[in-house]
Amino acid sequence: MQELTHYLNGAHVKGTSGRFADVMNPATGEVQAKCPLASKAEVEQAVAYAAAAQPGWAAVNPQRRARVLMKFVDLLNRDMNKLAEALSREHGKTLPDAAGDVQRGLEVVEYCIGAPQLLKGEYTDSAGPGIDMYSMRQALGVTAGITPFNFPAMIPMWMFAPAIACGNAFILKPSERDPSVPLMLAELMEEAGLPKGILQVVNGDKEAVDAILYDQTIQSIGFVGSTPIAEYIYGTGCAQGKRVQCFGGAKNHMIVMPDADMDQAADALVGAGYGAAGERCMAISVAVPVGDETADRLIDALVPRIEKLKVGPYTAGTDVDYGPVVTAAAKANIERLVQSGIDQGAKLVVDGRDFSLQGYEDGFFVGPHLFDNVTKDMDIYTTEIFGPVLSTVRAQSYAEALRLAMDHEYGNGTAIFTRDGDAARDFANRVNVGMVGINVPIPVPLAYHTFGGWKKSVFGDLNQHGPDAFKFYTRTKTVTSRWPSGIKEGGEFSIPVME
Repeated sequence: MQELTHYLNGAHVKGTSGRFADVMNPATGEVQAKCPLASKAEVEQAVAYAAAAQPGWAAVNPQRRARVLMKFVDLLNRDMNKLAEALSREHGKTLPDAAGDVQRGLEVVEYCIGAPQLLKGEYTDSAGPGIDMYSMRQALGVTAGITPFNFPAMIPMWMFAPAIACGNAFILKPSERDPSVPLMLAELMEEAGLPKGILQVVNGDKEAVDAILYDQTIQSIGFVGSTPIAEYIYGTGCAQGKRVQCFGGAKNHMIVMPDADMDQAADALVGAGYGAAGERCMAISVAVPVGDETADRLIDALVPRIEKLKVGPYTAGTDVDYGPVVTAAAKANIERLVQSGIDQGAKLVVDGRDFSLQGYEDGFFVGPHLFDNVTKDMDIYTTEIFGPVLSTVRAQSYAEALRLAMDHEYGNGTAIFTRDGDAARDFANRVNVGMVGINVPIPVPLAYHTFGGWKKSVFGDLNQHGPDAFKFYTRTKTVTSRWPSGIKEGGEFSIPVME
């Protein structure tokens, strides 16, 4: 049995707490490795290494820091297949989807190579008599990120790349369910030239999370996961005086207007609803066709597409549509919610409950499900299922469809499919959701824009990646300067004003 490690000060270090979490192979249901769960003391050791290394890294000019990221991009491309295979083995994603996970993180790293431009301050000449003013963006110090199982490559890179580009040290606490890729990323960063101690990986559970929250050296925390935990981390971290950004749950609606291209809409829904077994915070889990005729046409288009989905392990080839969910507990929760939908009166149009894969009966595979006639009070509508389950809520008007998306407590992503530019423009302007797609089912912004939801999908005032990341990982210092030639005799006892 493989025993994984932490990555501290440039070396793989065995855990000393005596506690471990099982790392499963989701396709077979077998334990393939043990992941150490850090104690408070182990987290404190990582922080001490980071605090010692960070001042020297912050003193390196931004262009040289960017060169490390340039080399890291080269190494990511070199090891793309290796990273994707390791990710698929622990998470269960298909190989193309796993490579996409790495690629979307890589694109943020590419954006961060522009750190010299993004870190420039402002300057005002002659702000007053003989007075110049300028601002500087400076690193926070030691920063930290707590990342989820569903994107074990992308989301860590979304956090540590801008943090490190800004001159910070970074403590990464990845999910204990699939920790191998984060460890590999730390190795590659140091191969790219990052000094030891600047990026550390500490595996763990709530004990490690709380150690991060209460450590007084750590200045900021990023988090992606469920809303209840996001609320806990945000509240606790802010109370400790830290800068915190937390991204929580989602229930993403896709509005299908009567004039939409139904084949295009159905294809989009199948990919967005069932890709990665639905384990995406931007997955479309609610289809909202406008009008019963539209709903009937949509269901007719969806059913044959869903029934043709190929579900299997990543080793079965690149034509597999999605793999297993991450744990047996996740599978059981999805099955419980499907049964609640049936019990509460929704119509199960595609029933995946009896799905079984020969040779992988102990794996965590869940067949695709499609519900129709779902209502707002049902658990499958109010709850983020995080599985291959698509719910159809029929709306009788555009206004009703819009209200469904706006009234839900989550506001991560949404989409509208239509040929009507007026409807699309109105939807984009009015909907109270952070990321909006127009004939695009999963509107994840590219690296040079920012990623973030609204309402209970986000806690904090800055988004991930893009320009917001460089604001989050720096403080602004403003300097007012006057040299002796401009100083008059005597003190000044009132607030200086411009003349």
